[in-house]
Amino acid sequence: MNNKSRFLHGQRIEPPAIDGNMSIVDLIDKTFNAYNAARFREACHLFAERMLADDVTVGMSLSGAMTPAGLGMAAIIPLIRAGFVDWIVSTGANLYHDTHFGIGLEMRRGLHNLDDRVLREEGVVRIYDIFFEYDVLLKTDSFFREIISAPEFQRAMSTAEFHYLAGKYVLERSRVLGLKDKSLVGAAHEVGVPIYTSSPGDSSIGMNVAAKALEGNKLQFDVNADVNETAAIVYGAKRSGQKSAILIIGGGSPKNFVLQTEPQIQEVLGLDEKGHDYYLQITDARPDTGGLSGATPAEAVTWGKVDPDRLPDAVVCYLDSTIALPLMTAYAMAKRKPRKVKDLYHQRAELVSSMKKAAESTGNLKNA
Repeated sequence: MNNKSRFLHGQRIEPPAIDGNMSIVDLIDKTFNAYNAARFREACHLFAERMLADDVTVGMSLSGAMTPAGLGMAAIIPLIRAGFVDWIVSTGANLYHDTHFGIGLEMRRGLHNLDDRVLREEGVVRIYDIFFEYDVLLKTDSFFREIISAPEFQRAMSTAEFHYLAGKYVLERSRVLGLKDKSLVGAAHEVGVPIYTSSPGDSSIGMNVAAKALEGNKLQFDVNADVNETAAIVYGAKRSGQKSAILIIGGGSPKNFVLQTEPQIQEVLGLDEKGHDYYLQITDARPDTGGLSGATPAEAVTWGKVDPDRLPDAVVCYLDSTIALPLMTAYAMAKRKPRKVKDLYHQRAELVSSMKKAAESTGNLKNA
């Protein structure tokens, strides 16, 4: 055959030998050639080369026990400080365990195969192979009950506002203890990255808020505000000629919450939109079981969550997030200069107002 098939134009697989001097960029670009390694290489390229362009607003969803493993400090805080993540939807558990570090409490490496009855007797709690004292829970509970007794918490608010206010107190405790960048909630407060929780009652934070309500505390989570604010962030980006990217770590409820922003804009508010421009997911969930965690970006197209014209710019990488996220963070830090922090937290009201006016002008929303 004289003419080589069009399917044989890919880069030749001929990686260099790995040595101690190889950079993280060369390791991924030159030796991650096939299978899930190749998907991860594609994920790194999508994130660093397209999603981190200056005209892209990046939302992250976070599920699984990431912060107890130290990934808040190691990866997510560097990402938000570099302007690489602009808004976040997280499980409440990740934010509760994140707070341990910010108020000077310890999590330690352990073993996954010990007798849990013995650990219970000795007052040790485990998250797989992470160990900590039971007292860590009690002290963190006490911290949250104390701060939500303050006057500024005695009203309904979005979870973004709650985490912003809580972050101020975490930072104050960190400064007294001489700690720096131990808490994602604290760092997000400093740079104005809004953090939402899709199921605010489903965590120890929500449990303590509920307990205080029994005493007459007035704090309530305004889930309507959460839905409208997250949709407005996406709509604001697209309306201003920018693009919207979603970085999904794991799956679950946070994944759905970042993605439902587009159906809220299109289906419910009736505004002209096509879906997120970039979709990147790190997951170990299979698509064939029908669960949301494993649902593919192609399926998301049918819901209007992902722009069908941008489907080639969607990558699903089947890896453990605790391995993929640190590597991808290192890759992005090596490849991209920091972006200007968007400070979306302080733009929420303006963005919601703009989206509301747009829906009213089309007749899909009545004037209040």
